[in-house]
Amino acid sequence: MKLNIARKSIILIGMAVCVSCSTVPLTGRKQLSLVSESTMQQQAALAYKDLLADPNTKVVKGNSNAQMVQRVGNKIAQAVENYMKANGMADQVNFAWEFNLIDDSQVNAWCMPGGKVAVYTGILPVTQNEAGLATVMGHEVAHAIAGHSRERASNTFAAQLVGVGVGVATSGKSQLTQVMVSQLYGVGSQVALLKYSRGQESEADRLGLIFMAMAGYNPQESVGFWERMDSRAGGNSQPEFLSTHPSNERRIADINKHLPEALGYYNK
Repeated sequence: MKLNIARKSIILIGMAVCVSCSTVPLTGRKQLSLVSESTMQQQAALAYKDLLADPNTKVVKGNSNAQMVQRVGNKIAQAVENYMKANGMADQVNFAWEFNLIDDSQVNAWCMPGGKVAVYTGILPVTQNEAGLATVMGHEVAHAIAGHSRERASNTFAAQLVGVGVGVATSGKSQLTQVMVSQLYGVGSQVALLKYSRGQESEADRLGLIFMAMAGYNPQESVGFWERMDSRAGGNSQPEFLSTHPSNERRIADINKHLPEALGYYNK
């Protein structure tokens, strides 16, 4: 009986997955979408506001680096919006863009759903110039345009639902069997999600090249940035199989493959 319930649950989950899909702009890839974009944007806006209001967050205002972050971000945002409008997808980018430079030694930057962007001062020595910064910001904006946060949340939610089904199916088995199945399921799903995240990173690299090119920055400059990142890592990168990011070596190789496409948008 419980096994039948589990099977029915998994069938229902599968049906929901089949009808809950959206399409990534430019690449056309289908993605799981069990969580609404509006919900993601609302939560992101609250989190971003809280971050900026935190006394420990040092937002840099007025200096040349802060102005550069604003300038590059606005150029990329305008280019993306122009492209989406020209291709009948303007309703997919109803973003309230914000770009802030944060005084922090982390070599990092990110873009929340809805266009809430933060760049850390620690990454500026690696970006070196506007084109390097456009590489980073184009990549991070691409995650938001492609709905990667929503997709990750949807994948996690779907994995949890299937996990519930696995629990129901094995509830009548011995404790040892339940533990073994749970561990196998946990490892399998975790690695699958990591692999999917690597796919998202590669997709963001491709889209980021296009977005920086649309904004007037030479996408060829991105290779130098990732080479500097690779040099900084000093060979200490995590094995690609267990990493949420492609290896720097693979990333650079893939970027070189995508450069002809991106160059088609440069000075167009």
